[in-house]
Amino acid sequence: MLDVLLVVGGIAIQLYAIFDCAKTNQESVRNLPKWGWLLIVIIFGLFGSIAWLIAGRPRTPGTTNRRPTRLIPPDDNDDFLRKL
Repeated sequence: MLDVLLVVGGIAIQLYAIFDCAKTNQESVRNLPKWGWLLIVIIFGLFGSIAWLIAGRPRTPGTTNRRPTRLIPPDDNDDFLRKL
């Protein structure tokens, strides 16, 4: 029974990694291009899936590598002061 559970769990992790990698935006993927991660997950199976979850998946959903904008207080913002 434990063998069946391990096999089903491994297949579930593989399927999750394939679909997760396929639906992730190209800009959000880390370390390799998206097609490279798909090949790794398909060819290496469970090990490729674990590698995708650790090293390829975006850190948080919906984020990109953009730097956050710096907030400027109104008294230092020239555009704001011109509108007064």
